[in-house]
Order: sequence, then C-alpha cells, then structure tokens
Amino acid sequence: MPELPEVETVRRGLEAAIKAPAEIAKVDQRRPDLRVPFPKNLKKRLEGHNVTGFGRRAKYLLLYISSGEVLIIHLGMSGRILITKGHKPEKHDHLIMTFKTGQQVILNDPRRFGMVYLCKEDELEAHKAFAHLGPEPLGNDFNGPVLAARLKGKNTPVKLAILDQKTVVGVGNIYACEALFKAGISPLRKASTIQGARAEKLAASIRDVLTRAIKAGGSSLKDYRQTDGELGYFQHNFKVYDRAGEKCRSCDCDIQRTGGIKRITQSGRSTFYCPRKQK
Repeated sequence: MPELPEVETVRRGLEAAIKAPAEIAKVDQRRPDLRVPFPKNLKKRLEGHNVTGFGRRAKYLLLYISSGEVLIIHLGMSGRILITKGHKPEKHDHLIMTFKTGQQVILNDPRRFGMVYLCKEDELEAHKAFAHLGPEPLGNDFNGPVLAARLKGKNTPVKLAILDQKTVVGVGNIYACEALFKAGISPLRKASTIQGARAEKLAASIRDVLTRAIKAGGSSLKDYRQTDGELGYFQHNFKVYDRAGEKCRSCDCDIQRTGGIKRITQSGRSTFYCPRKQK
C-alpha cells in the first residue's frame, strides 16, 4: 500500500507537472465505484473548473477545485497516479482527467481498493476520512511531547501504536520498522513507556525516515510508481525491513550467534528489527 512518502511524492509530481490553476476539460469515469462509489455527478462537478492547488492529508491526495470543493483520492493497495498526454485507456484506468493543456491525470487501480471523495473545502477536516486522524508527522505540531501524550497509557506494543492513524498519520508498516530501528526502540516495547527522551528520539526518527523516503521518491515493492512511471528508490536504503536473517548494518553483532535481523508477526503484519540494537 502506498504510504505517506509515496503519496507525498505523487503530490509533488502533480504540483510540478500540472501548473495551477489548470482547467479540467474532460472527466472520464470508467466504472461506478472502487472500494466505495464514486461521488455523484463527478463529471459535472469537475469539468470546466480549475484545479487551484494540490495537498495531502495522511495518505490522501487533495486536489483543490475552483468550485470550492476538494477532490480526495486514496490509492488503496495498488493504486497509482500517472501524468501523461494522449493516453489510450487501459483495463485498470478508472478515472481520467484531461486538462485544457492536453495533460492527463490517470487513476489506475488493479485491485480497486482505492477511494475517491468530493467535499466542500470548508468541510474537509470534518469529513469522515479525516475526522479521527492524528497529527501529521512532518508538521510543526508533531514532536516528542505530542507523541508521548498520545502514547501515554497505551498497553499495546509501540509499533502497533504508531501504525494507529489516531496516534500519528501516515506511518505505515515499512516506515514504522525503519523509524523504530533508527530510534533503537524494540517494536515489542509497551507504547506507554515511550516518554521523555525516548519519545523525542522516536518522533525525530519518524520525521527523518519519512523525509529521506520522500527524497528517494518513496519505496517500490509491488505496484507503486511515481507519476512519471519511475520506481521509488528508498527500498535500497532499508536498514531492517524485509532483511530477515541478514547482518544488521548499524552494529557489530555476530550474525552466526544472533541470527541477524529478526522477523516477527504483529497483528498480521511482518515486523523486522535488530534484537541487539533495539531495546
């Protein structure tokens, strides 16, 4: 599933390629629904209006429309956004927006777990997709004390707690593993113990890992591509994720004795960590 760095990379790709304000000349909705039905009268509500800007909230793309509405796109498990011209629709192209310039923004989603909403801009934060969400990890309102307050009293393992979008948004499985490794914190540690300096270190590690992942264009493991079709490259920088049994890159542990990076399952998801480095 595209996580925050992948979605932010897509947002930046859109912003660079589609110079706002950009008039939407044609909307081709090629099926009635994805995970949820497409918004009613989507074609009528978009055609002839301008996209005035691009944003992101958690793992959702935001396209601001001159009508005062916001087009909200979640890429689901396998969705991707392609920017091109003269595109011939393919099987899994479900929404195609053609701009007056001839540029096209295409939502392609083979597994159809994505979602598309349209709501008034002044109702955005109250929308069902956002009303329950925690702070943005790259925002000014996210730091050690904020994270500590959100973890206080939680008896779940810290890795599961930071995957909870109510705690902090956008930290998916890959980046949770990487951030905990950088912070030297075991994914099994009780969330409520992440206080003080430990919380400061984890908050800083989350921010650092996500920032570096965005700079690398995200991580391409299966379906994800950038808006120009190129792969992301952060998977080449993984310290622990998907490296079970390999030598830890940040300590001198004896792989013959320790077995290297360990893989466990937490709530149905793979967790990778170094038992020697992470406590």
